[in-house]
Amino acid sequence: ILITGGTSGIGRGFAEEFSRRGNTVITCGRREERLQEITAEYPDIITTLCDVSVVEEREALYQWVVENYPDINILINNAGIQLPFDLTKEVDMSGLNAEIDVNLVAPIHLSSLFAQNFKEKAESAVINISSGLAFVPVAVVPVYCATKAAIHSYTMSLRHQLKNSSVKVFEIIPPSVDSELGQERRKDKNQTHGGMPVNEFVKEAIEAIENDKLEAAISQAKNLREKGELLFDGMNERVRK
Repeated sequence: ILITGGTSGIGRGFAEEFSRRGNTVITCGRREERLQEITAEYPDIITTLCDVSVVEEREALYQWVVENYPDINILINNAGIQLPFDLTKEVDMSGLNAEIDVNLVAPIHLSSLFAQNFKEKAESAVINISSGLAFVPVAVVPVYCATKAAIHSYTMSLRHQLKNSSVKVFEIIPPSVDSELGQERRKDKNQTHGGMPVNEFVKEAIEAIENDKLEAAISQAKNLREKGELLFDGMNERVRK
């Protein structure tokens, strides 16, 4: 199992739990010190440095994984960043490009690379992590929400294109999960996102995967998935800018 963005939050939770269940887990991230921490605490988890926003690093990651771990058969596209944007002013293009590259371009590119390999295996899966905010956006983080809506749409298309292969395509839709997501916009960098504990989310997500639930909205995300735009106005009135 290869997990992107696996040094904290949901990604690390997946890495620890899948490893505990006896899987070979490879996790990548941009922060070398975090990878070293994981190696020290969980020596069975394989770590590698990779910035998935960079096309050359994604290609190098793919080549390294398939050459060194040819039994790879699951990709979890988890890496994500969440930045605030005031859409009434000129946007910061570096932040905009980074968010789109990490949240959307990287999953599309990595999935396309691994799909070629996975189609030759008896069993395999691509697991995309979207968000309840794909269906009810929070306007202060508009690009994040838009990329997650795009991930939902893209996952449907990928699933359709792979329907006659051995590759299963999952979409896991998290609610607010207590992780570091969005720390770039918080004054206190030690403050977490708040929401569902990571271990509870991971438990429900893995249960959905084990039961072949190809689209799984977890906990409160079920309400967002079902009601969508009906909740937009009320939700955004309660969110402070």
